[in-house]
Amino acid sequence: MSTLDFDIAIVGGGLVGASLALALAPHWRVALVERRAPAVPAGLPDDDWDNRVYAISPGSQRFLESIGGWQVPAGRVGRIREMDVRGDTGGALRFDALELAADRLAATVENRALQAALWQALAGRVELIAPATLVAAEFGAEAVSLTLDDGRVLRARLAVAAEGAQSWLREAAGIAVRRWPYQQKGVVANFRCARPHGDIARQWFRADGVLAWLPLPGNRISIVWSTDDARAAELCALAPAELAERVAGAVGRPLGELTTLTPAAAFPLVLGRAERCIGPRLALVGDAAHTIHPLAGQGVNLGFGDAAALAATLLPGRDPGDAMLLARYARARAEDVILMQSVCDGLQKLFSTQDPLLGRLRNFGLRLTHRAGPLKRMLMRQAFR
Repeated sequence: MSTLDFDIAIVGGGLVGASLALALAPHWRVALVERRAPAVPAGLPDDDWDNRVYAISPGSQRFLESIGGWQVPAGRVGRIREMDVRGDTGGALRFDALELAADRLAATVENRALQAALWQALAGRVELIAPATLVAAEFGAEAVSLTLDDGRVLRARLAVAAEGAQSWLREAAGIAVRRWPYQQKGVVANFRCARPHGDIARQWFRADGVLAWLPLPGNRISIVWSTDDARAAELCALAPAELAERVAGAVGRPLGELTTLTPAAAFPLVLGRAERCIGPRLALVGDAAHTIHPLAGQGVNLGFGDAAALAATLLPGRDPGDAMLLARYARARAEDVILMQSVCDGLQKLFSTQDPLLGRLRNFGLRLTHRAGPLKRMLMRQAFR
């Protein structure tokens, strides 16, 4: 049995874990442990699109650019210049990047393309241990020992759980998670549209859930339809032409007819929060620490915020597992995480109720916010910073 020593061991090589590894690499000996060896495509065909698409905030993009992780081909990056939000009985709210003196509110990018850019940037800079699965973890006073399924042991002064909502490392550390299932699934798929989308993200709060259209490069969009389990199963079972007709017809065909590019897939929606995001020589980032409803598209941005904050907190020359440094990281992230979770959860509950009075009030609120310039700009700065 061999033992490998590192300063920091990150478990989970998805977008958040990989970005954290890249941010830490200049100052620390970093190991990145991943269940599956990364598949980095040599190129992405024009007609092949990943249906997992993220709206990357300007702050997240600046973080990725600063660490060299934003080398995504320009033809795979879309732009959200405006956002058009519609209520279920006439309420409307519109955001425009010009109101913030910016050229975009967010960038849209596929999971696969951004993951490939991060993996390529990581090559030769961290110790990639993949494929590998953890089977034991011991949290000591001076170091964490992580045992892999092949018998090797990784010893690090800090371990980071970045392997998602079902984090094995978080469970091994005895950190509990509170979960509030929405009894909904998020249905995702990509489409080609007959008319240009104008770089406008569109979102409808409907009786059957929340439907969002995100602009992709060219005349393409990616959708997330947050709806009940039965309707999600129905959408996923539709033939491509039927799915395109259902998505276009649901909101009056604002972009004309749609053509399905990727099959629909669904994932469960759960509000989740770990009881704490740190432990002895342990930090949690991304979905291992918190999950939110996707209606505001902020889940991955919260994760990148975790990575940026943790990287900034771990001062070179200091023990990366120092309890005071970890406590500083926890304090730095608490407000943003709780605020975004509360806003998304509140909107989901407000628009899922069938109470007629609340229905009138929520749509009035959208119209009032649209007309209240200072309030709208404050919301925009919070959501698109």
